Amino acid sequence: MKAKIAFFGTPEFAVPALKALQAEGYDICLAITQPDKPVGRKQDLTPSPVKVAAKKLGLKVAEGLTAGELKDCSAEAGIVVAYGEIIPSGILNLFPKGCLNIHPSLLPKYRGPSPIQSAIFKGDEKIGVSIIRLDKKLDHGPVVAVVEEEIRGMNCQQLTEKLAESGARLLIDTLPDYLAGKIKPEDQDDSRATFTKLLKREDGRIDWQKPAEEVMRQIRAYFPWPGSFTEFKGKQVKILKASLGEEIEGEIGKFQNKNGRLVVRCGQESVVIEELQPEGRKPMSATEFINGYL
Repeated sequence: MKAKIAFFGTPEFAVPALKALQAEGYDICLAITQPDKPVGRKQDLTPSPVKVAAKKLGLKVAEGLTAGELKDCSAEAGIVVAYGEIIPSGILNLFPKGCLNIHPSLLPKYRGPSPIQSAIFKGDEKIGVSIIRLDKKLDHGPVVAVVEEEIRGMNCQQLTEKLAESGARLLIDTLPDYLAGKIKPEDQDDSRATFTKLLKREDGRIDWQKPAEEVMRQIRAYFPWPGSFTEFKGKQVKILKASLGEEIEGEIGKFQNKNGRLVVRCGQESVVIEELQPEGRKPMSATEFINGYL
């Protein structure tokens, strides 16, 4: 049996790392995740993806940070993947080898809660995964390993899935040498640090006065949440999938039927909408929207 590990994680992004650790024979003595939360219109209490995966793997699960259970666990190291809150020093100090954190950015760039969305929105060509040794500051600890990935026009959902797998592979490749003391973590250059914000629903509102290329980056960056939306006849419409169009005439921000294509003029050029979701309706194609609404 390999080293004893305590795993901290909550969303789907953390699941590949959890599964990879068990598949490699690490002794995951405890999986710590956020408590069940109300989801959907009915606000049904729903377990986190990590809790569901951990139960299927036969692992012991704790909801919330419990120092007592972690002390009993006697883990050599902690692995943290999008747990959902800063882990206090008192918890970090329980592990002789510290806690490693998988963060989906090329640190020190894009510290904070929305690194993938920020990289897409700003038009970066590359992103990556950094593994750091956690300290008491947000995404600040020394870097243990890094892998780069190209964005290649992916939206946030696609890129998140790709980076989750990349992070899991990097962790498995890195962990043996780290635990053996063969890797010396390198301090981040704080002067180059940039910080991301916690996204809100209103961040998804589209400003059609902006260039079409920027609107396109927003649509990709904010899919599936908070989503990118506009108004049509007094109701919100989510734009789910679109492509860059040429310069057209007409009112900026207005839906137009251009030879069977659903097009919106922007401050520069236009956006061709391919899939969208009117308020209270299911997602539909641009053709279905033109036939039903225009």
